[in-house]
Formats: sequence, structure tokens, C-alpha cells
Amino acid sequence: MTRSFSLPRRRLLIGGAAALAGATTLSSNLVLAATPGGDQRLVLFVLRGAMDGLGAVIPLQDPAYQGLRTSIALEQGLPLDGFFSLHPAMAPIHGWYKEGVLLPVHAVASPYRERSHFDGQDVLELGLNAKGLTRDGWLSRTLVTMASEGTGDKAISVGVGVPLVLRGKAKVLSWAPSSMQAPADSLMDRAARLYMADAQLHSAFDGAVQAQAMAGGFDDAELRNRELKTLAEAAGHFLTAESGPRIAVISNDGWDTHVGQGGETGRLAKQLEGLSNAFVALRASLGEDAWKKTVVLAVTEFGRTAAVNGTGGTDHGTASAAFLAGGAVKGGRVLADWPGLGDAALYEDRDLAPTRDVRSLFKAALGDHLRVSRRGIEEKIFPDAGSVKAENGLFI
Repeated sequence: MTRSFSLPRRRLLIGGAAALAGATTLSSNLVLAATPGGDQRLVLFVLRGAMDGLGAVIPLQDPAYQGLRTSIALEQGLPLDGFFSLHPAMAPIHGWYKEGVLLPVHAVASPYRERSHFDGQDVLELGLNAKGLTRDGWLSRTLVTMASEGTGDKAISVGVGVPLVLRGKAKVLSWAPSSMQAPADSLMDRAARLYMADAQLHSAFDGAVQAQAMAGGFDDAELRNRELKTLAEAAGHFLTAESGPRIAVISNDGWDTHVGQGGETGRLAKQLEGLSNAFVALRASLGEDAWKKTVVLAVTEFGRTAAVNGTGGTDHGTASAAFLAGGAVKGGRVLADWPGLGDAALYEDRDLAPTRDVRSLFKAALGDHLRVSRRGIEEKIFPDAGSVKAENGLFI
């Protein structure tokens, strides 16, 4: 069943992705890519700022976890497979795990091994081994490939500016609520990095942060979460519109938890709650018929340090977690080649070590779900990832 809808106060821009490349990116944005050749849906969430995978999908049974996490460690979470637990803030989608439509993936990373948000996001969205090889995102290359294979030839973007993952030769229609004003980076995060190098200033700043955290914190998570939910609802409407798009990209900021990350409550908990509620809103907006044909994939540019820092947060790391959800997902399990958190297992003596390339998930979603040809995936979309094999058995 198709449905019509109206979204008030919208901004529309029509043209090529290149024409929108210089546009300002808001705190959250939604991009839709029309693929009239099929009925399967793909929704990609890009979690900007580096989500703490160890805080989202918690390895409670790893013997090194409590000692590394200290003040932000949890004693218990929402049980998954007996080793991993879901953060309590993700309770809105915990039932999806038992339902078999939620599949957390752990110790996953892009090929990027430095710690710059901008470079890390570029590599993630280009889908290549390094930035600078092309400025066409991997979903843009997907749309071009699908068009050549007769399954799609245009794209729609919802949000001011088109994320790099969808920039390229595909033409883009852009939409965003005019009320979205949240900043892309937190002033307190920048201040924390500035003061980190000075012991005296760092101590004073740490005390101020802790006092403010007890008084309610600094950030604008509630506004950001409301916007994310609005975009998720809009995505569901677009994805079920007659002759509408079938691929969506939603960008969400605020995952850079250098300061006051918290344990069961705090900044990370607010972000995870917002993401979970957005997932729920997306499912409700899609309706169960479309949900059965949908794959949701949430990824981030890199993870965070295994150990807590001096301001109750975590710093830029390497491997993180990802989430697959949707009626087309074979969930009810955690996908992980767990490297462990012991001293000898940490990457560069500080980070969760990556054991899975995130492109293995991308390849599986394109091939097994959207039915892009293997040749197109290997030669046109991910030409320098021949050693990365698509994960098997992820989708119905």
C-alpha cells in the first residue's frame, strides 16, 4: 500500500550532487536515493563523531572491561548473547533482538587508522582504502551501477547538503526541515581537547565539567534527538511513496564523547536513546509491509579508546560497533570476531582492535539485499576492496 503525505516548511533544491557539495551540513540530515527497479529498502545511518561501540554493545563478560572503563562501566545491560549486552538506553529496540530483526556487529572499522573525524568520515563514505582517490561516494557509485544494470537512475536528498556517501554523478533532490539549527560540534568537546595538554588547566576544567554534568550537562541532545526522529519519520514516508525512493541516508552528529560520556546515564545514553527512538519511528512510518523489505545499517567513522579519560569520557579510537536492523535482516545474534580487551589485544595499546571491515556489510547489503551484481560491486563500487568479502547470511 502506498501513502501520500505532506511535510511543512520544507526546502527543496534540484540539481547535481556537485552543485550542493559546498552547502552547510546541519546537525542531522536525511538523503534518499530513488531506485525504481526494486522494492527492497536500504536506510544508512551515519553516526558522526565516533560512536563508542564498547558503550553501545557492551562486552560485560570480557575480564578487562571493568578495569578499563572504571567510572563509566556498567554492571549490567540488556542481555544479548550471554557475552554482549545492549546499553539500557536502547531498550526501545531490545525486543527486536528476540524478534530476530536486530543484528549488532562488533569490532568493525573502515580501512582508516588515524583519528581525524573529517578524514575518517571521508574514508567511510568513499568506501575506499584512502581518501583522495575519488570524490564519488560509494552509494553514488551504487546508483550509477544500478542504473547501468536497469534497476535505478536517480537520487533524492533530504537535508541541507548531500553527504559524501551520495555525492557524485547521480542527480539529487534535497529536502530539510527549516527548523534544524543544532551545531555540528560541541564547544565543550573542543575545549576538552584544548585543555588536555596542560595539567593545571585540565584539572580545573575537569572539575568544572563534573559540576556542570551534575547540574544537567552542556549539550543539545534533546533537540538533536527530536530532529533525528523527525527525519526518520520522513524517511519512512518517502520510502513508501508511490514511485518514490528506496534508499535513504540519515546523518546524525553528537557522538564525540570526550567529556561526560557517562555510564547508564549521560551523553552516550542520550545519543543511544535518540537513535533507538529514530529506529522505532522509521519502522512505524514505513509500516510492516515495507519494513519486511527494509535493511537499516548504522555505522560510524571509528570507535573510541578502551579506557576512560580524565574528563569522564573516551578519546578517538579505532574499531567500534555497527547495527543492522529491519524485517529483511537475519538478526537475533551478535556478529563478532572478538579480539578481547586485554593489554596484548588492544590496537596500539589503547583501542579495540578491528577484526571486520565495514565494507563487508556494505557489499552484503548491496548484493544480497538490493541485488546489485557482484561484478558491479567489485569493479565499480569497491574497486580497491577485493580482499574484503561480503558477509554471508545476513539477509532474508
